[in-house]
Amino acid sequence: MSVSELSASAQNYVKAIWGLTEWSGDPVTPTLIAQRMDLKLSSVSDAVRRLADQGLLTHARYGSVELTDSGRGHALEMVRRHRLIETFLVETLGYRWDQVHDEAETLEHAVSDFMVERIDEVLGRPARDPHGDPIPAADGTVSIPEARRLTEVGAAGRLIVERISDADPALLRFFEARGVGVGAVLEVGEGAPFSDSLEVSVEDSGDSAPLGRSATDALYVSAAPV
Repeated sequence: MSVSELSASAQNYVKAIWGLTEWSGDPVTPTLIAQRMDLKLSSVSDAVRRLADQGLLTHARYGSVELTDSGRGHALEMVRRHRLIETFLVETLGYRWDQVHDEAETLEHAVSDFMVERIDEVLGRPARDPHGDPIPAADGTVSIPEARRLTEVGAAGRLIVERISDADPALLRFFEARGVGVGAVLEVGEGAPFSDSLEVSVEDSGDSAPLGRSATDALYVSAAPV
């Protein structure tokens, strides 16, 4: 069964559940799903039961939620649609990277499997979207880059930006204005005492700025090659 045969609601749920596991090993609970999707817990609990009946997930009472193989496959199809659409909007239609998330949220439910494949082909089968998120292949394989939040890594010297959360468009504009994008090499040092910040500069820019927790939480980095 193609993911196109699922309701838009079911598509949203399986994508959200997989998204909660992409960068975290923590168990997925109905409460986390409700927070992610900005829904009432009662609504999520009802949906979880329906999706379990459809064979898309398993849920132990008062326990965690896990996608079945079928549910995970459909989730990756939706993630693939979303990230290819975001990439198409930026690279072909000239959107900014802070404008594409909501557009893709709408379009991902309307495009056909054929259109998704054509977009992928026209773009040259990209591996990442504009924010550095990996784009699942047509066969469902996905390669998650080795990266950690800058908050966790701390003042570690030279680091390369692997991924930037697209949850806050204003934060994306802030990063863009300072040259912080996917692939940028950062010099990261300690911030001012008691400031809960890191001092960050883009390599060779000559300028540095303190980044607080909301910014360092959004940046996923790895060690820059020597």
